[in-house]
This record gives sequence, structure tokens and C-alpha cells, in this order.
Amino acid sequence: MTNQLLTSALVMSALVAVAQPDKPVDSKITDVTVFLNKAQISRTVKTRVEAGKTNLIVTGLSSQLDPQSVQVSGKGSVIILGTSHQQNFLSEFNLPKPIRMLRDSAETLQRQLVLEQSQKEILNKEEQMLLSNQKIGGTNQNLTVAELKAMADFYRTRLGDIVSSRMKQDEKVKKLNERIAKLNTQINSQNELYQRNTSELVVSISTEAPTTVELQVRYVVANAGWSPVYDLRAVDTKNPVQLSYKANVFQSTGEEWSNVKLKLSTANPNLSGLKPVLSSWYLDFYYPIAYEMAKRKSMAGAPAAALKAELNAQEDFEMKVASVADYVTTIQTSLNTEFDIALPYTVASSAKAVVVDIRNYDMKADYIYSVAPKLDADAFLMARATGWEEFNLLPGEANIFFEGTFVGKSFIDPNNIKDTLEVSLGRDKRIVVKREKLKDLTSKNFMGSSRKESYVWEISVRNTKTDAVKIIIEDQVPVSQNTQIEVTTVDLGGAKYNKDTGKLTWELELKPNETRKLVYKFEVKYPKDKQVSGL
Repeated sequence: MTNQLLTSALVMSALVAVAQPDKPVDSKITDVTVFLNKAQISRTVKTRVEAGKTNLIVTGLSSQLDPQSVQVSGKGSVIILGTSHQQNFLSEFNLPKPIRMLRDSAETLQRQLVLEQSQKEILNKEEQMLLSNQKIGGTNQNLTVAELKAMADFYRTRLGDIVSSRMKQDEKVKKLNERIAKLNTQINSQNELYQRNTSELVVSISTEAPTTVELQVRYVVANAGWSPVYDLRAVDTKNPVQLSYKANVFQSTGEEWSNVKLKLSTANPNLSGLKPVLSSWYLDFYYPIAYEMAKRKSMAGAPAAALKAELNAQEDFEMKVASVADYVTTIQTSLNTEFDIALPYTVASSAKAVVVDIRNYDMKADYIYSVAPKLDADAFLMARATGWEEFNLLPGEANIFFEGTFVGKSFIDPNNIKDTLEVSLGRDKRIVVKREKLKDLTSKNFMGSSRKESYVWEISVRNTKTDAVKIIIEDQVPVSQNTQIEVTTVDLGGAKYNKDTGKLTWELELKPNETRKLVYKFEVKYPKDKQVSGL
């Protein structure tokens, strides 16, 4: 009997050791790698398990989790048997402290509102009681004048107090409702990001003895990413241009990234990493529909495989036709660039992005003025920076500052920039530019069946600054798009001339208070019975 009991106890112990109940465990986000679209989350799990097989349930994960991206590694004398992912529609994310505080405030105000409404109801009841009991003493009892006066004074005073108190209660109720409405609006705007179904990861592990296990869980989530933004600052026209490389990091995954180590990557998981394969490009004659139908009927007796092959070829052809700057380390991988942020950041799950400083750079720059007086008489100060290629820039919006003042916005697109990055720093009214047609030299003549018009333009540029400046002046002569219209440049005034575009360019250096005049002349000849548009 004793042996049987001992055997039963050993069997029960073995069963307990082999299969432990599921164990929910907490986890903490430690690292986040943010891609241009999506992000990879790294969580750590620390817990103690008994001997045998245990299913660790990592709860409270984002419902935006990609199950195919899950990676689990661990420390300790355990064996990871496998992982599985499941949605949890019964629980919600643990709400962050700010939302809990808003909810508590709304509940407190709601209780106060009920109390104030109850006080108003008490006043209404008292008023009803007084009005329904005005005939005190019965109809056969005569009251003295003093008693009537006392009763009237009582009713007047008390009813007046009731009306005054009720008005105060109405005002309190109104203010409470307004505050509650504002709180509810704030709560609803943030709750939308949290009140979703959650996600769980089940990690099956096995161990021979009780031990402490530490797991690292990685997965990719949607509704997260970052976009570049730049600050371009020019202190004056004698120093380099300062480029501040920043990132707008956003996420609405429902998870809180609290004091996590961020890494920004230029990779985009949404883009396929597979090399495209060119298929054959077939050409054939176009057949009208009637001929095509006759051709198909003639093939009715042909083998089915041949007919199917022809139809597939036609479909294939149709488809083709329709077809924190100082604490950032830059890591250049084989395919992408990563920015490792040393300082921890907190990125809340909200619609508002968090600005992260990546790096600050100094770019060598030349400063030159540019003006196109045909379009705008103001001269614009331009900074032409070089050496930007080594900074791994991405297309993004740039804020422009000059001499400590915000002057406007621009857009940096490295794909369309050549050797020099040109940035407009704003207008300078001290460069006076005037463009006018010299009417005395402009003429219109008839020569047989043709008409010839001569145009003379003068551009005057004056530097009223105390420093010498370099300036580029741009203008143009018309370009003919018809052989019957002849454009002849008589005098270019020393400008560089592009025959294809008609663009004229002068590069000048003006001394302080110096004025230069540029004169150019061109002629247009065309049939006199025609009218030319654009002149």
C-alpha cells in the first residue's frame, strides 16, 4: 500500500513537472528601431519558471503586430519550443497615467454635478410645498394684519431665497457640464489610440529544473515611422551654412515607448527586397475585332492547348500595355543608414510627432544674389552649399533661418540636387533692380510680305550696400516654335545665351554704391498676315 502511494505521488509530480499552467508575464520595451514606415519593437521578459514545459503569455502587445516578424531569444538554462500569436478582444491596453487622471477628474465632476442637480431639485420641492400651503389656518380663521404681514414677508423672503439659490445652482450645473464636456473631448481624442483589442504572444519553453528566465522578444508593428526635417541656418554671408538634421518620429500603435533607446533607419519594410524579373516583351500586329472573331472561330477545331496559349499571350500583352544630435551615431550598413540615438526618448501613442535631433553639420557655402526682374524686381540672397552628399540626406521639408530670423520654408530633394545645394535666404531691398523697354529703340517694320519687330530692354542694377556683392541676373529672349517665325539676337549685352531655352545670364560683382546697366536687343520676323502670340 505504501509503495502504491509512493508511485502515485511520483507520477503526479512528473505530470506537474511536465505540464505547468499558462503563465502571463509582464514585459518592458527597451529598444525601438524606427523605419521610414513601421517599427521594430524589442521587449524584455524576466520571470521564474518551474521545471517542465511552461507557456509564457506576453500580454498587452499592439494589435498592429506582424506575426511573421516575431523573433524570440533567451538567456538561462531553458529551451524555446516555439511561439504563437493571438489576438485578445476581451482586454484593453493599460491606459497611461494622463488618461487615467483625466478619467478620474471627469468622474469627480460627474459626482459633483449629480449633487448640484439634487440641491436644485430640493429647492424646487420646497417651492412647491410653500405654494401649495399658502392658506394656513383654514378658511374660517381670521388672521390679523400683523399675522398676514408676517406671512407675506416670510413667503416673499423665502421664495426670493429659493429663486436666487436656484439661479446659482443653474450656473454651477452649467459650468460643470462645460468642464465635463471638455474633459470628455480630450479623453475621446486620446482613447481612440488605446481602446482597441490587444495582442498576445505565447512562448513555449522547457526546463529541467526551476530557474529564472530572461527573454528578448522582437516584432514589427504598423502605424509608426519617421520623416526627415531640416533646419538650415546662415549666421551671415561669411560663415558656413549650418544644417540641422532632424526626424519627426510618430506612432499610434497603442503602446507607450517610455524612455526607450531609439534607432532610426532609412530602410522601408514596405518595399520589396526581391529583384524584379523582366518577362518577354512581345509584339504583334493589331487585328480588328471582326477579324479576331473569325480567327477564333477558325481555331475552334484546333487543340484546346493551342487556343489557351494564344489567349494567355493576348492577356499578357494587354497587361503590359495597361501597365539629439551630439549623441547620435551614424551607422552605414550594406544597404541602409542607421542613426543610433544614445539618449532615451519617450514617444507617446498619439497623432503628434516627436522631434528627434539626429546630427548637426557645417556646409561650405558661397553667398550670391540672384534676380529675374521680368518676374520679380527684388534680389534674393542665395546660399550655394557643397559637400552635402556625405550626410545621407532624404527628401524632406526644410526651415530656413538667416541672421537668426525665420525667412521661410523649402524642400530638399537629394535626388534632384546636383553638386550644389541652393537655398534662398530671402529678399534684400538694398539691391535695386529695374527692367524697362527702351521705346525709342523698339520698332516695327514691314518688309514685303514679312513683318519685323525689334525689341530693346535695359536692366539697371544698383548696390546700395556698404559691401561688394556678387549677383546673377536672369532674363530671356523668345524661342520660336514655328519655322515661319524667326528670332534673331542682335546684341546680348555680354550675357551667356542658351539657344534651346532663350535664357540670358549675367554674373556681376558690384562694388558699394555701384550701378550697372545691361542692354540686350533681339528681332522677331514673321508673315505680316499672321499674329504671333506671346510677344
